Amino acid sequence: MKKYLLVIFLTALQTFGATIPDAKPEDVGFSSERLGRIRETMQKHMDAHDIAGAVTLVARRGRVAHLEAHGSMDVEGKRAMEKNAVFRIWSMTKPVAGVAILMLMEDGKLRLNDPVSKFIPEFQSLKVAVTQERPAGAPANSPAPYYTVPATRAITIQDLLTHVSGLGSGPVSGAEMAKLSKKTTDTLPELVPLLGSAPLDFQPGSRWGYSALAAFDTLGRVVEVASGKSFEKFLQERLFDPLGMKETSFHPQGEMQARIVTSYHRAADRMTRLEAKHPMLNLYGREYLSGGGGLYSTIQDYAVFAQMLLDGGKWNGKRLLSPRTVDLMASVFVPDTLQGRAPGRGFGLSVQVISDPIAAGQRVSTGSYGWDGAFGTHFWIDPKEKIVGIMMIQTDNSNRQLDRDFESAVMQAIVE
Repeated sequence: MKKYLLVIFLTALQTFGATIPDAKPEDVGFSSERLGRIRETMQKHMDAHDIAGAVTLVARRGRVAHLEAHGSMDVEGKRAMEKNAVFRIWSMTKPVAGVAILMLMEDGKLRLNDPVSKFIPEFQSLKVAVTQERPAGAPANSPAPYYTVPATRAITIQDLLTHVSGLGSGPVSGAEMAKLSKKTTDTLPELVPLLGSAPLDFQPGSRWGYSALAAFDTLGRVVEVASGKSFEKFLQERLFDPLGMKETSFHPQGEMQARIVTSYHRAADRMTRLEAKHPMLNLYGREYLSGGGGLYSTIQDYAVFAQMLLDGGKWNGKRLLSPRTVDLMASVFVPDTLQGRAPGRGFGLSVQVISDPIAAGQRVSTGSYGWDGAFGTHFWIDPKEKIVGIMMIQTDNSNRQLDRDFESAVMQAIVE
């Protein structure tokens, strides 16, 4: 009978997805009263018209102490935010893609120092752009002329993971990539090889320059070549299914579509609904699986992913990564002294790593790591305090100070 009941329980988990168990705040070292300041923080930013609404989650020691919906998910429709609202997480897709690469590293299918051209031949013989002064009288916003020189070395998988490749990391590379043909039927195998024709914005490894899409879209294609599976199928089989992340996908289906949060723009002290034709909402067609920003998820789904990392690569008895690999992911590969990085903020394998909270101006522990999304989503993992903090909003130009305010509201609530 016990075995029969266990089977039923496990089947239920697979059917409804996995979640982190709840806890009273005091049971995991928080003050309930002080955690209430998260609500006050969100309300302050809603009153200032920074955001229309939000969902916030805080877990400590493997248990959720705070999960709350704030404001509206659709202002015009007068629809209150829901805890299971579906968000386009944009660049919070990048750590997911980073984990996929690390899984293939553990499988022996690739090395961090492998040249990208090993998997995508079109990335051989890359050029680097050298910009020149604009001609006298040229408009200030006109593209600067440039010539190219050979790259001093090949770009590697590690370069893409840490944003030091120069691929899609500045005005020249971005402008050239914008000229590439983009059709609604484009796929990673069709578009990514074309990226190799664009010049890099700087010599590989010479500086840090954020690659919003190109680097991690390329890594998505590397996953496909190295694994022999589509990027989507690999993530589903190796990450989403084992973690029970049933609400995370590139293309939400069925009733999930009704839970997608409306996107807004902050301007003139008000929130303006973004039209469906907004360029950011239509970067690629349905067939394109962007490793740089293509996933949709709920806060509870993403919390499971983050908790797996905090627990050293393990979830519900399943080992997805080794603890040493998670440590590697959260190590500082790019110090804050490299051009392009901010004080106290190093960079690891697909995640920012806080090397000096005081210099960074962030109220989190040394060694905390995580990343953000273009429309205001934000998460961090604090190994010292055993915390996962996640905030999901959907405003294309939100006040990023909200990230710091959320972190502070969480950290001041710790009382043991």
